[in-house]
Amino acid sequence: MKLNKQRLWQIIFESDTRAGKLFDVMLLWSILLSILVAVFDSMPQLHQNWQNAFYLTEWFFTILFTIEYLLRIYVTRKPKEYIFSFWGFIDLMAILPTYLSMVFMGSQYMLVVRVLRLLRVFRVLRLLRFYRESMMLLKAFRASFFKISIFLSAIVVIVILLGTIMYVVEGGKNGFSSIPQSIYWAVITITTVGYGDIVPQTVLGKIISSVTMILGYSIIAVPTGFITVEMSKASRKRKECQDCGALNDDESNYCSHCGKKLG
Repeated sequence: MKLNKQRLWQIIFESDTRAGKLFDVMLLWSILLSILVAVFDSMPQLHQNWQNAFYLTEWFFTILFTIEYLLRIYVTRKPKEYIFSFWGFIDLMAILPTYLSMVFMGSQYMLVVRVLRLLRVFRVLRLLRFYRESMMLLKAFRASFFKISIFLSAIVVIVILLGTIMYVVEGGKNGFSSIPQSIYWAVITITTVGYGDIVPQTVLGKIISSVTMILGYSIIAVPTGFITVEMSKASRKRKECQDCGALNDDESNYCSHCGKKLG
């Protein structure tokens, strides 16, 4: 890898140097401003009065993020891994909607254009890479994914069983007109949301509802416990700087406090 290409890689993908930090700060503000433009552009009155300004500003940010996306592909050691990675997908989603909106120009495609414009808010996900705590949270989710999947599978079974039982107990006259409708009731009850659009009328149905709500309170805490344990494990995986004693992320190569190389 050439020296200039290596230098670009350090600036874009690392934040241990002054140039890298400056790049991250500029990129952070660009993302925030572009999100504000997308939010304000969705307001009918502002869109009508400032349509041209929003249009030009959006294209400015799109071109800026396109250059950044192409630079990331250029300097990375394995371009395919970056393109098909999570962050590569997020970076692509930050620029793709603006280009696609040029294709759907007819009035019959206005709904598609509106959806594409809303997809620009995907840029908010790019903010996650600027916070180490968010990386820790993502690692915790990834580590507890299998446990949570098994847990959710059990919840699906419980919800189907409860919905079927309530369909038999209450019947169609009380709003439980079908098993899917009853499963919908079970979901909003076990999550303690309780919209109140479907309410059991029989004594047995009310007893089952009470048990379901109590079950819901105990169920909500389970995935939280999984993630908390994994976050606790992730927080302990830190590198200590031998020079200043500061704790750094496990993937850091340089100390974020004093800049010394970590062992």
